[in-house]
Amino acid sequence: MTTRQQNLEIEERHVEKKSDSSLVASTFIKYAAYIIIFFGALYFLVRYVFPMF
Repeated sequence: MTTRQQNLEIEERHVEKKSDSSLVASTFIKYAAYIIIFFGALYFLVRYVFPMF
């Protein structure tokens, strides 16, 4: 009996989902600032402008 050996080259691929955490954090800070400015302007209108009418 003959034994036949095969040389198989197995290529391993590791797929990593790239997530730039600094980009996510800066986007969150940007939209949080928009929300704070919006509610600050709304508070100003309700507190100081509307009572004048």
